[in-house]
Amino acid sequence: MAENYDVIIIGSGPGGYVTAVRSAQLGFKTAIVEREHLGGICLNWGCIPTKALLRSAEIMHYSDHLKDYGLKLDGKVSVDTSAVVDRSRKVSLRLNGGVAFLMKKNKVDVIWGEAKLSKPGEVVVSKTAKTPMEPQPPVPKGVKGEGTYTAKHIILATGARPRALPGIEPDGKLIWTYFEAMVPKEMPKSLLVMGSGAIGIEFASFYRTMGADVTVVELLPAVMPVEDAEVSKFAQKQFEKQGMKIILEAKVTKVEKGANSVTAHVEMKDGKVEKITADRMISAVGVQGNIENLGLEALGVKTDRGCIVVDGYGKTNVPGIYAIGDVAGPPMLAHKAEHEGVVCVEKIAGLPGVHAIDKLKIPGCTYCNPQVASVGLTEAKAKAEGKDIRVGRFQFAANGKAIALGEDQGFIKTIFDKKTGQLLGAHMVGAEVTELIQGFVVAMNLETTEEELMHTIFPHPTLSEMMKESVLDAYGRALNA
Repeated sequence: MAENYDVIIIGSGPGGYVTAVRSAQLGFKTAIVEREHLGGICLNWGCIPTKALLRSAEIMHYSDHLKDYGLKLDGKVSVDTSAVVDRSRKVSLRLNGGVAFLMKKNKVDVIWGEAKLSKPGEVVVSKTAKTPMEPQPPVPKGVKGEGTYTAKHIILATGARPRALPGIEPDGKLIWTYFEAMVPKEMPKSLLVMGSGAIGIEFASFYRTMGADVTVVELLPAVMPVEDAEVSKFAQKQFEKQGMKIILEAKVTKVEKGANSVTAHVEMKDGKVEKITADRMISAVGVQGNIENLGLEALGVKTDRGCIVVDGYGKTNVPGIYAIGDVAGPPMLAHKAEHEGVVCVEKIAGLPGVHAIDKLKIPGCTYCNPQVASVGLTEAKAKAEGKDIRVGRFQFAANGKAIALGEDQGFIKTIFDKKTGQLLGAHMVGAEVTELIQGFVVAMNLETTEEELMHTIFPHPTLSEMMKESVLDAYGRALNA
């Protein structure tokens, strides 16, 4: 006889496990189904381990600039690739165990295996197919296994996987996805990165800092094309100063594999083809939702361009079936998935005052060097929408803390509605901006105006002072520029 739950969540990534915790807090009998690793891609193969790798790169960067801080080091700092990778994997393993603890603490049943919707309200779990990724965290103790489970509410949080281009499919050896890029057996001397979104640029930044010759090929006319044009141009100049080669408005049309190298045929804007040979190539041309083999077609669940169609509360067109996170469409970000999951399950519980997710208030962060962070409308988008705007900018070079840190390259840009003073967007590039952006996210959620931001006291000396100065600059009142 099938075991019954109030809520079953399929997928234990950031969206899935956070939703499970909130569901349990609301008093629902809750289960979560996972086939590979608690914490999903983000915790095990994405957000967290990449930040561990980038931290190693950051330390390497500082070691190369010790004299700038009046320090000396006898001997040369070298990269121990296996140790760098091992540290990253240990960080993930520690957090993986943390998710298992949270499930146990909140009395959420973990069901191990592949899930499929057999009919409305019913999930059949079968044995997990062998995964090619190694090393794998251990299967948690006390999990449930194969069988049939029922629930009034089923939330799909199955995430996404790297997109592959026909003829340029990753092979795990010469052409990598982010999986292989996180666990190199040795550092390549040269690297070609196809795609300059967050994933591509973060790996390009990591490997360049670690000493590889890096070339980035981007189809669109700007690196990190979703970012504000000024931020993108500034970041590109910084990448190029670091020795990175960036080719815009170009595409890889063909790949030839050697014994231990790959040669890409890159078609330029003018139609000419350039051959670029590198030890390894990373395919970072986006991700696609994991919608296959879930039984969606048979149940009539609507999908669009590889993602499940939902409303602002995660509801699909089929009653009792919901979707959150990457599988529910862009922006494909862990924090979006978490918030979406909480909104979804609170709406199911009938809590008053639950707001549909507002995608304009979701911050985006790229952890390259320099860091990039943003929220809301870009200047171009605001103008395209016909808004009359004020734009403020403040340079890192005019901030005392940035100068003291030796991190004086970057700027903060704010965009306001000229008539109402509404903060429409904020865009940053420079040191630690991924930690600063949340201040503007809070401001936007509180519907803060420029006047209230101007009257806010920011601590001195901090990088955060630049946020206020940028607001002041939009109104011709900057004090330190």
